[in-house]
Amino acid sequence: MSSTPLAVTTPSRAGAAPPRNRVLWLSCVAHALHDGYTDMIYVLLPVWQAEFGLGYGALAVLRGLYGGTMAALQLPAGWVAQRIGSRATLALGTLLAALGYAAAGMTGSLAGLGLALALAGSGSSTQHPLASGAVARAYGRDARGPLGVYNFAGDLGKAALPAALALLITVAPWRHALWAMSALGVAVAVGLALFLPRVAVGGQASHGDAASAAPASPTGFRLLLVIGVLDTAVRMGLLTFLPFLLQAKGIPAPLLGVALALVFLGGAAGKFLCGWLGARLGVTGTVLATEGGSALGIVALLLCPLGL
Repeated sequence: MSSTPLAVTTPSRAGAAPPRNRVLWLSCVAHALHDGYTDMIYVLLPVWQAEFGLGYGALAVLRGLYGGTMAALQLPAGWVAQRIGSRATLALGTLLAALGYAAAGMTGSLAGLGLALALAGSGSSTQHPLASGAVARAYGRDARGPLGVYNFAGDLGKAALPAALALLITVAPWRHALWAMSALGVAVAVGLALFLPRVAVGGQASHGDAASAAPASPTGFRLLLVIGVLDTAVRMGLLTFLPFLLQAKGIPAPLLGVALALVFLGGAAGKFLCGWLGARLGVTGTVLATEGGSALGIVALLLCPLGL
C-alpha cells in the first residue's frame, strides 16, 4: 500500500474528479453505517430490558455509554489520524465499532454489554471528524453540495439500519441479528481500507475564508449552542423511551423499527424544509418554528390513544 497521498485537494488536475468522488461516496457509506449503528440501540433497548431485567435508568446509562464515548473520543480520533492517516483511522474505527456490536451479541452480563457498547462508541468516534473533513478537503470551495449529500446519507443510515435490525429480530435471535450487522460493518471497514483515497489531514483555511466564516455575534453563537445542546438532550431522551411508549400503546415489536425509521426520515425531510424556511423566516424564526413544532409533536405523541 503506497504511502504517497493522493492529490484529491486539487480538483483542477486531470483525474482528480474520480478520487474525490470516491472520497464522497465512501464517506457517505461510512456515515450511513455509523449513524445507523448509533440509532440501532433504540431498537435493542426493549430487547435488553427483557433479556437482562433492566430498569429505565440502566437502559439510559447503556445509551449514554455509546453516545458519551463517541463524543468524548472525536478529538483524540483526529490526533490519531494525524499520526497514521485518516484512511487507516476511519477503517480501524469502523472495524472497532463492528467488533463492539459483535461483542454485545456475545455477552451475557450487563457489565459486558456496557463494555461492548463503549467499544463500539469509541470506534464510531472516528467517523464524523474524519469523513466530513475528508469530503471538505477533497472538494474545497465546492464542498457545500457534497457535504449536503454526506449529511443526507447519515439520515438514510438512521432510517435503514434500525428498521433492518427490527426485521431481523423477528426472524432470528437478537444476538444473531447483531452479528449480521457486525459483519456489515466489517465489510465497510475493509472497503474503506482498500478504496478510500488518502486525503491529507489538517490544513488551514485562508484568512479570507476564516474572516467570512467568523461568527458575527458571540452572543448569537452561544445562544445557538445552548439551543443545540437542549435540542440534542430532548431528542435523545425521547428516542430512548419512544420504543417503550409505543409498546405501551400496543405497537407490535416488528413495527418499532419502522416507527423509528419514520422518525429519522422525518428528520431528513426537515433538513430540506429548514433551508426553505430559513430563506423566508431567517435563522431565529426557523429555530423557533422547528423547536416549537418538535415540542407540539412530542405532546401529541404522548396524548395519542392506545392502538394508534
